[in-house]
Amino acid sequence: MIDNPRLDLLLAKYGRSIVVVLVGIGVLAFLASGWAVATPSTSTSHQYADERVSSDVETSAVVVRNGTLWNEGDRLENSGVYMLNASPELTLRAETGLTNATAGTPVDDGTVSHELTLRFEATREGAAFWNETRTLVDESPAVENGVARSNATVDVESVRDRQRQLERELSGVGSVDVHLEFRATYETGAGQGVQETSTTLEVTDDAYWLSDSLSASDEQRYQTGTTETTESRNLGLIAGLSLLGTLSLAGAAVVARRSPIDEAAARRAVHEQRYAEWISRGSIPMWIGDYHVSLDTLEDVVDVAIDTNERVVHDTQRGLFAVVNDGVVYYYSDRGLWEETAWPEMDLDDGSAVVDADAPRSPEELELEGSDEFADPDDGFDDDADVWRKL
Repeated sequence: MIDNPRLDLLLAKYGRSIVVVLVGIGVLAFLASGWAVATPSTSTSHQYADERVSSDVETSAVVVRNGTLWNEGDRLENSGVYMLNASPELTLRAETGLTNATAGTPVDDGTVSHELTLRFEATREGAAFWNETRTLVDESPAVENGVARSNATVDVESVRDRQRQLERELSGVGSVDVHLEFRATYETGAGQGVQETSTTLEVTDDAYWLSDSLSASDEQRYQTGTTETTESRNLGLIAGLSLLGTLSLAGAAVVARRSPIDEAAARRAVHEQRYAEWISRGSIPMWIGDYHVSLDTLEDVVDVAIDTNERVVHDTQRGLFAVVNDGVVYYYSDRGLWEETAWPEMDLDDGSAVVDADAPRSPEELELEGSDEFADPDDGFDDDADVWRKL
C-alpha cells in the first residue's frame, strides 16, 4: 500500500471512528439491499369513468289544414321555420340523456328536473325594463334507459297576439321579444350539475321559428375503484447498495489493518513531507557543536534553518533533526535530549537468566572457582611473579 503521511495522520487521529462509520454504512447498505429485494414497491392507480349528460329541446308541429306544401296531419320536426296558418301549435320535447361515456351504457340511477319557460321581455336600447314569464314545464321526469323526457305545447297564435298587444302599449318606448328558456338539473353517482340554455322565438304574421337550438351537454369524471400494481425490482438500486456495502466493509478492513498508527510519528512524517525541500539525510557526529539547543517540534528546526539559511540534517540512525550554525546545534528528536540519541534504543529484557551474586553457593561450586595451580605448592610457581607470568 502506498504510504501517505496525511492519510496516516488522519487514521491515527480518527481511525477507530472511521472504522465504526464504514462498518455502519456497510451494514445499513446490505440491510437496505435485502429490504429492496424482499419488498418490491407497489403503485396504486385510480380507475375513473366518464359520464356524459346532454340536454336538448326538440320542436315539432302538426299541420292542421291541407295546403300546397303539406297535408293535414303531417308532423313537421325540428324545422327551421313553421307556417303559422298551417301549424299554429308548437310542441316542445325536452330530453336529458345520462350516458356512461367510458362503457357506452346508459345510466338509470340518476335524477333529473326540467324547467321550461316562455318569457316576454321589454327592452330599450338593449336593456330590459319589464318581463312576463309563463311556465311551460316544471317537473322531475323518470329516467328510463338513461333518458328523462318532458313535453309542452305552445299556442303560437296566442303568443303572437300577446306580443302585439305589449308592443302597442309600449309603442315608441321599447321593443318586446319572446324567449324560450330551458333549465335541467341532474344528480348522478358521478356528481350533480345544472344545464341552462335559451333562445328567441321569432313570430311574424305568417311564420315562426327558433333563433338557436336549445341544447347543452356536460361531462363528469368519477372514480370507480383502485388498482395496485407491483413494480419490478430496481436492480440498479440493489446492485448499488450491495456495492456500497462491500466497499464500506472492505474499507473498514483496510483501515483496521493499518491501525494502530502512532500519531506523533504520523504527524512528523507529514512535516517531513511538507518541509522536504529543507531537509537532507545524513549522519550527525555526537561531538559536533559547542552548544546543543533542544527544540519542541520539527517545525521549529525548519524555522531555524530558514532564518539561518542552513539545511536541516536528518540522522535516521539517531532519529535526529538538526541545524548547525556557528557552533550551536539546534535539534529535535522524539528520543529526548542530545545524549539520549547517541545509541539506538535496545530492549534488554530478552528473557536471559539473571545470576544473583549474593546467593549462597555450595562447596563444590566454590572449589570449581579456584585453580589447582594456586593450591598446589609443587606446580612450579614460587611467588607472585610466576603467577602473573602464567596469566
